[in-house]
Amino acid sequence: MARITVDDCLAQIPNRFKLTLAATYRARELAQGHGPRIETKDKPTVTALREISVGVTGIEMLRKVPS
Repeated sequence: MARITVDDCLAQIPNRFKLTLAATYRARELAQGHGPRIETKDKPTVTALREISVGVTGIEMLRKVPS
């Protein structure tokens, strides 16, 4: 499978700061045992970026974070 880059994800979340936060929160969920939304054997960080790049995870991750 091809490498995933931040540029691949910017089409879904154009703000790099928000993209980083969304990927971080999703990767934490995956590391805590949540199931991936796509078929993958990658580590949580790569899986989170892949989910964002295909559009199954997005900016909604930031709404789940407690203030």
